Amino acid sequence: MSNPRRYVATAKKIDPLEMELAEKVVFINRVAKVVKGGRRFHFTAVVVVGDGEGHVGAAIGKAKEVPEAIRKATTIARKNLIKVPMKGTTVPHEVWERFGAAKVLIKPAPAGTGVIAGGGVRAVLQMAGIKDVVAKSLGSDNAVNVVKATMLGLSRMRNVKKAVAGRRELATTEA
Repeated sequence: MSNPRRYVATAKKIDPLEMELAEKVVFINRVAKVVKGGRRFHFTAVVVVGDGEGHVGAAIGKAKEVPEAIRKATTIARKNLIKVPMKGTTVPHEVWERFGAAKVLIKPAPAGTGVIAGGGVRAVLQMAGIKDVVAKSLGSDNAVNVVKATMLGLSRMRNVKKAVAGRRELATTEA
């Protein structure tokens, strides 16, 4: 049985080679391992990539040096792109999502509002190209989980017209 809260991309693969993707480093963490001769450092980087036109991806990269961790995260994020449904410059509907202890609320906003969000949520929404949105990160402020909760929320959003058309199609087949 699969976990319904698991972070997954959409079924249809998006080819990152066809797009101009920008990247944004959200968080870098230094991890120290204490050994006989002293400390050994490793780095973790959380990176968000997007084209500003509804495609966004996020990933974590780990390495012994910061640039290598960022490169790894960027490569993985390019492979895990999702298409975000948009209604003009905002999101089509409100979504409330959680990943671990991090909770994210994303709400549509009227034109001219801007991106009212913080931290990892802001980075994901900006890279996706959403211009008018109100978002709030609640619970844990762990950057990794906040970014994953935001990505999960965006992947669960539905286009209103497609949802209505699907319901009409279902109703006609049952009748």
